Amino acid sequence: MARESESGLPIEPVYGPADLTGWDPAGKLGEPGAYPYTRGVYPTMYTGRPWTMRQYAGFGTAVESNARYRQLIAHGTTGLSVAFDLPTQMGHDSDAPLAHGEVGKVGVAIDSIEDMRVLFDGIPLDKVSTSMTINAPAALLLLLYQLVAEEQGVPADRLTGTIQNDVLKEYIARGTYIFPPKPSLRLTADIFKYCTAEIPKWNTISISGYHMAEAGASPAQEIAFTLADGIEYVRTAVAAGMDVDDFAPRLSFFFVARTTLLEEVAKFRAARRIWARVMKEDFGARNPKSWMLRFHTQTAGVQLTAQQPEVNLVRVAVQALGAVLGGTQSLHTNSFDEAIALPTDKSARLALRTQQVLAYETDVPATVDPFAGSYAVEKLTDDVEAAALDLMRRVEDLGGAEAAIERGFQKAEIERNAYRIAQETDSGERVVVGVNRFQLDEEEPYEPLRVDPAIEARQRERLTRLRSERDQGAVASALTALKKAAEGEENVLYPMKEALRRRATVGEVCNALREVWGSYEPSDAF
Repeated sequence: MARESESGLPIEPVYGPADLTGWDPAGKLGEPGAYPYTRGVYPTMYTGRPWTMRQYAGFGTAVESNARYRQLIAHGTTGLSVAFDLPTQMGHDSDAPLAHGEVGKVGVAIDSIEDMRVLFDGIPLDKVSTSMTINAPAALLLLLYQLVAEEQGVPADRLTGTIQNDVLKEYIARGTYIFPPKPSLRLTADIFKYCTAEIPKWNTISISGYHMAEAGASPAQEIAFTLADGIEYVRTAVAAGMDVDDFAPRLSFFFVARTTLLEEVAKFRAARRIWARVMKEDFGARNPKSWMLRFHTQTAGVQLTAQQPEVNLVRVAVQALGAVLGGTQSLHTNSFDEAIALPTDKSARLALRTQQVLAYETDVPATVDPFAGSYAVEKLTDDVEAAALDLMRRVEDLGGAEAAIERGFQKAEIERNAYRIAQETDSGERVVVGVNRFQLDEEEPYEPLRVDPAIEARQRERLTRLRSERDQGAVASALTALKKAAEGEENVLYPMKEALRRRATVGEVCNALREVWGSYEPSDAF
């Protein structure tokens, strides 16, 4: 009897040639590094060098996060991935009433250029690749990063990294939006234009399925809704007058890796194939780099358990293996204690060591796409692709990703799947080791990392001092220029950068845009 995959697709006990009748390897696979990129976006993949090993970090103040970054670099991390606290993600300063109780909790608090200077103090920005998980205020954090690089004497054309900048998935799955979808898309197009002209090596967006998966999306839903969002961003940029080949090579994606290894490998391969076809055939991109779906992967935080947390080390290893076998370009491995609190130094180091064991102690990186031609994986790849394409057609029938978001379609579909998963877990049909099977009578004690509650008071003091020392007239003038640009068609990043240089705060800049663009109120039409 066939089992069901996470996407509800059958997984047969045995696969053979009959499952791939009429299957054309030339059309379905091609060569590694060649269209349709099923086998990976680079010809040699990891045989020359491993994937980028990123570790997502950031908590409390910029001083504490800077210390963690230095430790990670010393332990062999080859790319930084910055977590921001909730007020920063929502465009509020640390002394705003809505920020109370959340400052420094889930990431680092960044209120102004002064915090960004501290965050990257002693870290040469021309030698490190930095990924920033920030969406609605992504432009602000990128500009602060550029300003700090300028102070280090690093030209913008030497900066490498990524801003997540994927606000559409915030309306679907995560909720840290600020502005309505239309001006948010305008801001995304402005970022594309700005980076093309000013920061050419920067990845301008990381179109994210990860957070949809964390909200309960199946693998097919994850890639379908993520790629549909990607299509919406491409349409927006083209409508703003950009040539697709001017920005598409800098697009990147962000996916989850679950413990269901075979379907995850199939998911990554299917996503590459769909995106290559969309970019080449639907958008007429001519540059092969525009056809490539390059992506970062993070192991599944939603699958971590607070019960018997050390078992998460095993889960993360399996998830990371799936990401590598699926051809990821960079990888973050979660720490085993993240279901309880922010990672300790030891758990963060063990998470990184997991990647290093895969890269240097196994033979997985020795060959490109080792599952190519597997009856099971090729059939699963085709099945996931078909299911994702069906969902993408439903989004298109509603008018595209933005229109579907306004009607609540993607959110409702994900919530239905999340409910199914919860029911299966509660009934025991879905086994979660240590939770509904193989429990302990008494859990072993664990001492989590705790964030100092005094952080908020210190950030408020820094803001008070900043506002007393800066040129208030210059800040007000710069914010007025920003609002004027937002009211018209001028690229808002240029006046935004000047306001931040004058030491306007993140909250002040976002509030200036709120005055012009308004704030978003969600719909639940579905």
